[in-house]
Amino acid sequence: MDKKKFSPDRLIWARKRKGLNQSSLAKILEVDSRAVRAWEAGEYEPTGANFVALCSALDVPEQFFTLPAMTGPEPEQASFRSLSKMSATKRDIALAKGAFAFEFASWLERRFNLPEQDIPDLGRGIDPETAAIALREYWGLGQRPITNMVHLLEAKGVRVFSLSIDAKEVDAFNVWDGAIPFVFLNTKKTAAHSRFDAAHELGHLVLHRHGEYSGQISEKEANDFASAFLMPKSDILALAPKFPTVASLISSKKRWGVSVAALTVRLHRVGMLSDWQYRTLFKQISQVGLRTKEIDDEVREKSSILEYCLQDLMRDGKTVSHISQELNFSETIIKDLIFDLAIVSIEGSATNPTPNRSGSPRLVVDNTRR
Repeated sequence: MDKKKFSPDRLIWARKRKGLNQSSLAKILEVDSRAVRAWEAGEYEPTGANFVALCSALDVPEQFFTLPAMTGPEPEQASFRSLSKMSATKRDIALAKGAFAFEFASWLERRFNLPEQDIPDLGRGIDPETAAIALREYWGLGQRPITNMVHLLEAKGVRVFSLSIDAKEVDAFNVWDGAIPFVFLNTKKTAAHSRFDAAHELGHLVLHRHGEYSGQISEKEANDFASAFLMPKSDILALAPKFPTVASLISSKKRWGVSVAALTVRLHRVGMLSDWQYRTLFKQISQVGLRTKEIDDEVREKSSILEYCLQDLMRDGKTVSHISQELNFSETIIKDLIFDLAIVSIEGSATNPTPNRSGSPRLVVDNTRR
């Protein structure tokens, strides 16, 4: 391999995506950890059997390391809800998935006219409830429930990808890549949990756009925004049960697509529950196990953009295998980014392919249902 073409930063991102530090990668490769440090510092490159073993260990093709420098989100750019409980390894895995998503999104944008970013700047210091009302008004949503949060985000130019991490402390995060906002959802959570996460990350995009992220205070603000955005006060006052029980909450939560706990918190916030009623209900919710394990009766929200693009590519005869070859990724990387967000045939080739002979980007029709 030509030394000038080896990209040390790609090695760093690929290593972090696998949850490895330099020492653990060196152990897998049966080399001295100083060799891995030297590769990542650009002092010299892996060659021969070491290079082959490196590609295998990190699940990337050889050509991956010959591409231009790879950029990804830095820790200070991303907001993680449980950062104090999250290990550096889990954080790095999430950020590395972001780096691969940036490249995949850019690849899609060269082929499709994706929705433009339409996240308004509501100014500094706006409170979450007011921000939720203002955003609903700006987007013309009225007071009705949001049918699909993922579709709504995508329609407003947010790129939504899967985290696909088995970790309770990793819910979701958002980050800006230039002018493009990204939201990453842990699709291994319950449908209601993931839906609230999507609204929570939208809250960060709206409330903390200028970098005013301050840990737990900002997390509470994003939670309050998500609650108000998903459950508008007027709709709650009109249609939520006046004398709620656990059973009536289980039935009512379906309208807003939230958890029993989230609905209970909102009822208390809008004044429909006294402090005593709130504590009593939460005690009952905990007793029946709904505080830690939600009844997952919601339909998981899928991506309309990813499904449209992948299905359209398949009509051109391009499977996930073809896409991964063009990106110089492994198929696993692509599948992780779309895990449980897109339902497409990812193994076989499309029937009756109709190539885009013009070579121009194709329009992604906004058929979102809100």
